[in-house]
Parts: sequence; structure tokens; C-alpha cells
Amino acid sequence: MELNKKRLLDTLCEMIRIDSVSLHEKEMADWIETYFKNRGFDVYRDEAGKNFGSNGGNLLIHVPGTMEGEALCFNAHIDTVSPGNGIEPVVDGEFLVSKGDTILAADDKSGIAAILEAYEYIRENNIPHREMYFLFTICEEQNMMGSKNFDVSKLPCKNMVSIDGAGKPGVIVTAAPAKDGIVATFKGKKAHAGIEPEKGINAITMASKAIAKMTLGRIDAETTANIGRIEGGGQTNVVTDEVFFTAEVRSHSMEKLKNQVESMKKACEEAAAEMGGQVDFAVSHDCPCFVLSQESFAFKACMAAYEKEGIPTSTLIGGGGGDCNIFAGSGITCACIASGMYDVHSSNERLNLEEFYTTTRVVYTMMTEKF
Repeated sequence: MELNKKRLLDTLCEMIRIDSVSLHEKEMADWIETYFKNRGFDVYRDEAGKNFGSNGGNLLIHVPGTMEGEALCFNAHIDTVSPGNGIEPVVDGEFLVSKGDTILAADDKSGIAAILEAYEYIRENNIPHREMYFLFTICEEQNMMGSKNFDVSKLPCKNMVSIDGAGKPGVIVTAAPAKDGIVATFKGKKAHAGIEPEKGINAITMASKAIAKMTLGRIDAETTANIGRIEGGGQTNVVTDEVFFTAEVRSHSMEKLKNQVESMKKACEEAAAEMGGQVDFAVSHDCPCFVLSQESFAFKACMAAYEKEGIPTSTLIGGGGGDCNIFAGSGITCACIASGMYDVHSSNERLNLEEFYTTTRVVYTMMTEKF
């Protein structure tokens, strides 16, 4: 493949300049829909965003195959984290970076650009290719709400490659943990802190006692737990009657996940009972774990494409979560590969251009080679 680097970079920078922070993806979705309609494709665009306050929708494009071979779905998400408005991408040596104090949005517009350029080269050169689906999701950065609200019956293909990994090409994410979210609300009793504090039950103290009883951070090789936010209270002369904290637990073992959540719940209930207060411990099952078999077609396609491009390969058991978790939970075999992006979700985010170009060639190889 003789990569058109200028067109690829221009396309990426054009997309980066389109604001698409989670829940505000409409303009980016419009751009992608127009891109494919101008090339003669029907575009399925759902109304998933209406279910959780986004103005965007997931997009699915079917590309009929012109050669034999198993179908593949290529996935990337169109939303970004904040600060993600008014991004101005600039080339700085071997990297693409943000000119200002925003993110770059290589996560995950580099994945979208790689898919578009790989297919554009195929289309303009009339190169035989497998049957493909392109699935672009919204609100991945907000608890994967786009993929959670996508109707998977619209996607008959059961093999997916997501271009949404950080780091250099060659890494294949083969597992990611399940995650539970926690909101623990402690309820005490108000009283004047200077006149009759003994008549109050301080919810902040209650929450503090609960957290002190917990094992947090790295629990074991498969499990982590973290308190993300604590909030409540008011004036210093009032015993606080309500406070809450948010937390998460991740694990590659569903049993360990359940046990850790239960231990945190027990700590909260013990602290509430000790002080004569109450606690409401709410758990959300945010995503299942996923494991990619090395015997699967998706894994073999990634490996074969890397090998053809002469790229050393390695597997990674991830600690985060993404669309792959959700789709794997729906019976789709998912692999996640890296695009050359680093320090994502920060103003130091950067994209290694040569690694990005390599990723695009790898995607092209998966589209056109028989494995």
C-alpha cells in the first residue's frame, strides 16, 4: 500500500477540529454520515443518544465484499473527553499535538482516520476486499453508553477490530476487566456544631470510618478499587447530615469483583451502624469483562496483518474498559489494537505519526488479505 500520508493527515486534522465532546457528537456524526453518503453508501444512524442525553447517534456502514473471506467489523468512537473544544492540531517533529491546552483527540479520531484512509485507498484503486462493517460509536468515554444502546441485531458480523488502543502498533489487547460503579450515600443527623454537637450524627465522619475499613487500590493481579469523589456538608457550624462518595471496582474475575464490592458495602454498613446512621449503597454493573481467544478470527487477522507489515507483536491484558467490553458481552469477538497515541485524556496527548501511518497500513491489510 502506497499510503497517501498527506490526505490521511489532512482528514485526521479536519476531524480533530470538529468538537465532539461526549454528549455533543452530532456535528462529528454528521461529518461521517456525509463522508460515506458522498461515496454512495447507505448509512444506518440510530437514535441511541436520546436515551442518555447525547445529541449524536451511532453510525453503521456496510461494505459488501469483492473477494472471499470472513467479514470484519472495524470500530472506533467519535466522542472525546474534555477539554476537547477548539482543538488546533499541529505537527511537532515526529508527533501530532495540540497547539493549546486541550487534548489532541487522537483518542479516537486516529482510529476513524485509519479506517477511512485504508478504505479510500481500496476504493480508488479498485482493490478486492473482504465484506466489512464500519461502526462508529458515541459516548464511549462516558461509560460506553453509545455501544450499550446500540442494537447489535443490526450487525450480523461477529468479528470486530477496534482501533482504540494507546501505544505503538503490534499490541493486541486480549482482555479487559469488568467494572462496577458504586454510589454510597451516608445519612446522619443535623445539629448545631457549637451548641449541641452530641445530638448530631456526622455523615462525613461516618463515610471516613467506612473508607478507613476498606482495602483500596491494587487488590490483586486481577482487581482494583478506587474512591473517585466524596461530596457533602455545608457550614462549619452544622453537623453534616448527608455525604456521598463514588467509587469503582474492576476485575478480570467476576467472583473477585463481587467479593470486593461486598467488602466495601460491609464496611459502609458497619460504619453506619457504629454511629447510628444509615447508608444507601447503590451498585451499577457498568461493563462485563472480555477475553479474546487466540484461536479467534479477529485475533488471527490482527496477528497476520502485523506479521505481513513486519511488526513485532505482543498481547496485553488491559486494565481499562471500552466498547470491546460491551460488544463482547453481546457475543461479538473483539480485538483492540493501538494507533500510536500516547498520554491520552491529557493536554500532553500526542500521536506518533509514523506509528499512525503503520496502523493504517495494518488496517488496510486486514481489509484486503485472506487469512
